[in-house]
Amino acid sequence: MDWTDRHYRFFARLISQHALLYTEMVTTGAVIHGDRSRFLGFNTAEQPLALQLGGSNPAELATCAALAEEAGFAEVNLNVGCPSDRVQNNMIGACLMAHPGLVAEGVKAMYDACSIPVTVKHRIGINGHDSYEQLRDFVGQVHEAGCDTFIVHARIAILEGLSPKENRDIPPLRYEVVHQLKAEFPHLEIILNGGLTDLDVMQQHMTALDGVMVGREAYHNPYLMADVDRRFYRDANARPSRIEVLQLLRPYIVAHLEQGGVMNHVTRHILGLFQGLPGARHFRRQLSSALHQTDDPLALYDELLADMTQRLEPRDCPRQQA
Repeated sequence: MDWTDRHYRFFARLISQHALLYTEMVTTGAVIHGDRSRFLGFNTAEQPLALQLGGSNPAELATCAALAEEAGFAEVNLNVGCPSDRVQNNMIGACLMAHPGLVAEGVKAMYDACSIPVTVKHRIGINGHDSYEQLRDFVGQVHEAGCDTFIVHARIAILEGLSPKENRDIPPLRYEVVHQLKAEFPHLEIILNGGLTDLDVMQQHMTALDGVMVGREAYHNPYLMADVDRRFYRDANARPSRIEVLQLLRPYIVAHLEQGGVMNHVTRHILGLFQGLPGARHFRRQLSSALHQTDDPLALYDELLADMTQRLEPRDCPRQQA
């Protein structure tokens, strides 16, 4: 939430042409009663794209699933993993793992309302409901309702006493539980989530699992995705360099400004593009601070593009071969 908006997703798509992208988690109430152009709008270049929903009312979930299909999303995903207090109070997110019957009812309603895939993202448990047997029962009930794809964050969520940020770090990762789940449900698509930062490690997991979902690392170190197409989708096409990504993003920024948008709405998402390379700190500082002090942000962007081109060695600037 507040991270993978449409601007970030367009930027991410410039780096990987094939990875499935997800929207921010949007509540069913926001979709039904709010600004649909905001919550359901996207650039066609973002496809394949999944709408991530938060909710527990089957009728509302069904309505949103139908709207997702009408809007052109490739998938609709029910989030049963978010540990935020805000969503707990409305029976949304990880607290629903204690109510597998309600989740199953919601999934069935979504499945009946649309023809695009309906998937579920969840934890391996929550405090008080963290045994493997309870996880197995949860997946079994939800599968019987029509769901064949489960994206499993390999941590439990502790719903009292930890912040959402702490819930992404403090409960230990237990990848072996996700592998056990796949062994018990070999006919289901089981996708691993949580703490994944290295493509080699991801490939190792995928010898037994069906996929991986990457969250924070794909945001803070976005160029990690540059080798995803070759490794996971067997796409031999050349990948864009970091400099080329900035060049490809420029027309999008211009269009956003012409529509009355603010440049920072886009550029706040690209701060990690040069992570680990010479000039990375300068790049972040310019986009974080100097951008707000200029009357011509596009000119600053062009200056920064030229500057980063000069700072990097030639091998970092031309199109890299996959």
